[in-house]
Amino acid sequence: MNTKIAIIGLGYVGLPLARLFSTKYPTVGFDINPERVKMLMSGHDDTLEVEEHLLQQALQNGLFCTCHIDDLRDCNVFVVAVPTPVDENHRPDLMPLQKSSETVGKVISKGGIVIYESTVYPGVTEEICLPIVEKVSGLTFNTDFFAGYSPERINPGDKEHTVEKIRKVTSGSTPEVADFVDHLYNSVLLNGTFKASSIKVAEASKIIENAQRDVNIAFMNELAKIFNAMEIDTHEVIDAAASKWNFIKLSPGLVGGHCISVDPYYLIEKALYYGVMPRVMSAARRLNDGMGEYVANQVIKLMNKKGILIKDAHILILGITFKENCPDIRNTRVVDIYKILKEYTSNITIYDPHANAQEIEEEYNIAIKTGNIDFLKHKFDTIILAVAHNEFKTINLRDFGKSSCVVYDVKGVADRGQIDGRL
Repeated sequence: MNTKIAIIGLGYVGLPLARLFSTKYPTVGFDINPERVKMLMSGHDDTLEVEEHLLQQALQNGLFCTCHIDDLRDCNVFVVAVPTPVDENHRPDLMPLQKSSETVGKVISKGGIVIYESTVYPGVTEEICLPIVEKVSGLTFNTDFFAGYSPERINPGDKEHTVEKIRKVTSGSTPEVADFVDHLYNSVLLNGTFKASSIKVAEASKIIENAQRDVNIAFMNELAKIFNAMEIDTHEVIDAAASKWNFIKLSPGLVGGHCISVDPYYLIEKALYYGVMPRVMSAARRLNDGMGEYVANQVIKLMNKKGILIKDAHILILGITFKENCPDIRNTRVVDIYKILKEYTSNITIYDPHANAQEIEEEYNIAIKTGNIDFLKHKFDTIILAVAHNEFKTINLRDFGKSSCVVYDVKGVADRGQIDGRL
């Protein structure tokens, strides 16, 4: 068939994918946010995942972004790339997927294929999403329309492992569709694919990628707590251990974002449904979710040692995004540091050159500083390097504090001579 692709969801995952597919196929990008669509059609991506010249080139080559569902009716391949968050109780929130499945159901026709990229627990595609497409469309699954699953592997802010360089897992609802989906992705990827034996295997493979990292980072965070109590530098211990050929080198830190801090809850939920207690994953989640509070308490301890009264102290937090060199603020654990310190002082300044101040205000009710950092010099009793943006690696942190200020490095990237403590 003559393939025309619709990408449902134009965020950190969908837009790079739409740009890539548009190099080989007629592609329509769909998003429910008209402001987002307007911005993309002007050639700018505020997530910074697609560089302007690449987006503008894609638009010139025929990529069309829209918020009107009728623009999808002549597409025959639908790729769903919407968020899969959790609610306040850490329960999977499948509403974006369900709404997207309804959208597909309204426009898919006989012979169409829907491919899901959103991270889910095994079974969501076939047990929840596809019945919705069936009901809304009036078509029969695996007779009138078909499905695939190819989990996203986008790493926000990573300019080395971009979408075309990622090796993708693929799968399909029939052997023939699995071959089609595999060929479709292979046609635009540089490093090929891994064809899984079923949709459920593909779903499971994605979710354990992030659960594994969550558990490994939790181990490093636990080590940091142990070695800090023993007054041993954790990073020096890790560097020494990494001299062994099979040691996996990771660093302690805050675990936020849309993947590692969220996806394990999907597998935890499904494990409990089957009567299996996922103790390791659950413990890792609790430990990692508590690291912001731990950092705040470590800072308070250092302030006390230096005789700095935390009540009404002036504190500078450098960075609020969930990771370095990107504007993504989803589930950032820097907010946890802020909330603990806010109990003692209202004089907290957060500076981040990558974050969108309006988004921070709307999401977390926190005002931040952007622009030139120099105006913040020599003002603070305490400085916390929370996010390892490149801009922060080239400055002298002590230039921004008073003579006896405390400097704490969450990321372990600052010069040791500048800091009083690090995670």
